[in-house]
Amino acid sequence: MKSPRERIIETTFQLFARQGYNSTGINQIISEAEVAKASFYQYFKSKEDLCVEFLKVRHEYWFNELHNFLAKEKDSKTTKAFDFLVYMNEKENFRGCSFLNILSEIPMDNIKILSVIQSHKADLRNYFSELIDDDELSDHVYMLFESSIIESQLFKSNELIEKSKKIVTNLIQ
Repeated sequence: MKSPRERIIETTFQLFARQGYNSTGINQIISEAEVAKASFYQYFKSKEDLCVEFLKVRHEYWFNELHNFLAKEKDSKTTKAFDFLVYMNEKENFRGCSFLNILSEIPMDNIKILSVIQSHKADLRNYFSELIDDDELSDHVYMLFESSIIESQLFKSNELIEKSKKIVTNLIQ
């Protein structure tokens, strides 16, 4: 049996994915997570605090999935990272990036949530800079990776992920 906190986070992921951050209310989360209102407020002071925690959990989950996916790789982890996007699209039905989805819904002065999103993207950018020993090239690959996420969500297709992977393969040879 999952703890109330775990149920809240899991329900939050489902609701944010289905209807977005702004259209999801605390009362709906409480109801669908089957927790008492007091339990919700024991863990989270506000919807904003819940969103920050959700994004932190999502960050850990996403990077763990990436590392597990690439763990057995002997070839280029750079190009295989694009295969990871295909894997995630199949697993999560092209839901896209939780961080960018929420970014599109918050005001830019919401520093609390914005800083968590920026931190996630900085970690992803650093991930590629650790794989590729050329700053301009690693940033180029990072940008292809990011745009692949958005385009695959928009068109519910892995076509541009595959094209980006071919471009990256040619760039890093």
